[in-house]
Amino acid sequence: MSGVRASAPGKLVLSGEYAVLDGAPAVCMAINRRAKVRITAVDGQRHRVSAPGHSSLEGRFVVDDSAIAWLQGEDEYRIVDAVWRAVAPVPMRCLSIELDTRAFVDEASGKKIGIGSSAALTVALAAALTQSGAVLEPALHAHRVFQGGTGSGVDIATSISGGLIEYRRNGAAVAPLNWPTGLAYRLVWTGVPASTRVQLDKLEKSGHGASRAALFGAAENMARAWRSAAAVMSQYPAYIAALQQFSVDHDLGIFDAGHEQLVSAAAAAGLVYKPCGAGGGDVGILLGNGDEQLDDFMNGRKGPGCQILDFELERDGVLLEQS
Repeated sequence: MSGVRASAPGKLVLSGEYAVLDGAPAVCMAINRRAKVRITAVDGQRHRVSAPGHSSLEGRFVVDDSAIAWLQGEDEYRIVDAVWRAVAPVPMRCLSIELDTRAFVDEASGKKIGIGSSAALTVALAAALTQSGAVLEPALHAHRVFQGGTGSGVDIATSISGGLIEYRRNGAAVAPLNWPTGLAYRLVWTGVPASTRVQLDKLEKSGHGASRAALFGAAENMARAWRSAAAVMSQYPAYIAALQQFSVDHDLGIFDAGHEQLVSAAAAAGLVYKPCGAGGGDVGILLGNGDEQLDDFMNGRKGPGCQILDFELERDGVLLEQS
């Protein structure tokens, strides 16, 4: 390995959040903000890791019989540790690994935007280390380890596939979808970062209830609806209602940070708005039948908690480039 670059897109879950953990289908779109990895062979006795814009600390580690031993930066670069152990590369020389997730950070505030940076980085790093885009299994394993055993894998699958997909956790089954003709969208950021891991821990402690089963059924209906714009618009209100009750029952705050107000205002205007994060903030999506309708709605709502993102659907998944 003399030199290789890889990148993978972020994601937004459009339906099936949380229910995907129980086996329901999730629909997820790749976002045109990419995590990038550059690996070059270098002289020396130690592998090195850097992350411009994320950390000033250089990670250093050695490998003995495929076992990784950190000399510096183990806590800072746990994702590298997880991916390296999952793919078990055997490089002929020491490597310099550069990680870049600056595209996932809001330039004005310096806050991370919740569109799956860790999953995208996991996929890009696994692809770069193996020099292959066929990294679903090791990337799923590495990201699960990185997250402490939680997560469905929908973010990993989306970063690999790109585009719009339907995903089921059982068998990590991925089915590509076409974006429905005539369905316009805008992505909105609350300005408040949120932790998926914290929310998943909450869910694990709260157990199962009627609203969890209802969300499962609503996710099944929503997945079928993603074949047409009219079906998406008509089915979303019932799905959002199920998600709201689920959030209340499990104290997840999915509709906090201004999402609740946007849901109500959008419904009154004949539009659909839903949060796409695990709860407590992050990003939401506004849907309608035309760009002008969405822009009219958003005019006057461009406050700190209602920022329109210039993000779009990313058709390409993980990309690999030899140098």
